[in-house]
Amino acid sequence: VEIKDITPPEDLVNSMARQMKAERNKRASILEAEALQYATIKQAEGEKRSIILKAEGQKESKILEAEGYKIAEVLRAEAHKQANILEAEVQKESAIYEAGAIERKAEAEAKATELVSKAIKEGDIQAINYFIAQKYIDALQSIASADNQKLIMMPLEATNLVSSISGIGEIAKEIFTNKQKDNSQ
Repeated sequence: VEIKDITPPEDLVNSMARQMKAERNKRASILEAEALQYATIKQAEGEKRSIILKAEGQKESKILEAEGYKIAEVLRAEAHKQANILEAEVQKESAIYEAGAIERKAEAEAKATELVSKAIKEGDIQAINYFIAQKYIDALQSIASADNQKLIMMPLEATNLVSSISGIGEIAKEIFTNKQKDNSQ
């Protein structure tokens, strides 16, 4: 038997064509579904990774911010400490200079008192007049420059000042004369 031509019936050919088409459509649908599933998984993994990275970034940012605040506070405290040290040193130096000035003023005052005392002993009444006039002027300056001063007392005439000094000079002269009499007896 020799078969030369096989021609299936047309309805069989159509049926086989439909079956092949259905098989191709099925494979295409499966591939499309698998691709969609793969894409969805990859998208979800990407979003998950993005959220994780964002959270890690925020965590790192907060850590760095806290470290920055800590460093700033330490620097601020060190600056405050240094400022206090410098202020204390300035106050110390100021106190030393002020003490030196007070000491020099006291020495000068002692020397002036010694010179006036020596001048009085030698009979020079003008020295005590000058010394008292100087103290009187210093006292008036202190009163006039006081923060709470309301009234300044000044002699009406300059002669009052001179007469006051002369009166004091007379008293000193009497004392000096009386001392000389006592010493000679």
